[in-house]
Amino acid sequence: MLTDIIVEDDRWQQAGLQDLAETAALAALDHVDLSPTTFVVSVLACNDKRIAELNADFRDKSSATNVLSWPAQTLAADIDGAVPLAPEPDPFEEETELGDIAIAYETCQREATEAGKPLQNHITHLVIHGVLHLLGYDHIRDKDATLMEGIETEILGKLGVPDPYREHQGD
Repeated sequence: MLTDIIVEDDRWQQAGLQDLAETAALAALDHVDLSPTTFVVSVLACNDKRIAELNADFRDKSSATNVLSWPAQTLAADIDGAVPLAPEPDPFEEETELGDIAIAYETCQREATEAGKPLQNHITHLVIHGVLHLLGYDHIRDKDATLMEGIETEILGKLGVPDPYREHQGD
């Protein structure tokens, strides 16, 4: 198992987070040619109150957000500055921690409803987004955001999930 799920809010069980997170994380690692048997991702399945506390503690933002991530390794970009270097597996451990992801139920549910997309698709997208952050991708600069969104869209497409950045999912 690539993902280690810690459930603080039982609604995540009904949403099928374990299977969705595992599929999403495997797809993200496969996309960047990393062996899923070498790494592990911890996922905290929480609610808005808990993620708001984490957001305040780690980002000085007191509001809830959909997903947060904490990479285990700081991964620098390669020479062209766009694609991060691959994480180094721990030679003394069977599995190396990629990092931690927290995902908030109410925010995810609300965003999916507002966008008119299935909750499972949105969860899959956010887990992929979180894993890419663990791998060193970010969206602070426009160039980096475009790269990250493109990678997310490619991975989701391979999973049969529509492009989350298109306004009209039926187009």
